[in-house]
Amino acid sequence: MERYVDGFVIPVPNEQLDAYREMASEAGNLWIEHGALEYFEGVGDDMEPDMDGMPMVTFPQLAGMGDDETVVFSFIVFESRDHRDDVNAKVMDDPTMGPENYEEEMPFDPERMAYGGFRSIVSYED
Repeated sequence: MERYVDGFVIPVPNEQLDAYREMASEAGNLWIEHGALEYFEGVGDDMEPDMDGMPMVTFPQLAGMGDDETVVFSFIVFESRDHRDDVNAKVMDDPTMGPENYEEEMPFDPERMAYGGFRSIVSYED
């Protein structure tokens, strides 16, 4: 089955990582509740891998990460792009997403978030 994935790369201030984790946990529950197949949030760990001299751009470079930040890599898996559009519409219509439910500022700068939707071209499952 062809899957569709929304992917995110986000620089998060180290001092905001716990707040981000809490926000991400709530978001993950909401996306799964509305039909997403999988929701994943991962914090940078091996951000300067040794690739035997192969030139590449690291996630910290891609995210423009500062010394006091950590990269978060996130993805949400859907059945298809249409399914993604349906689930995201339900999430955005959910009262939980209303601005009155957010007393605090976002724990990251949304203008620095990289986002894209990806259709699968190769997919293996165990």
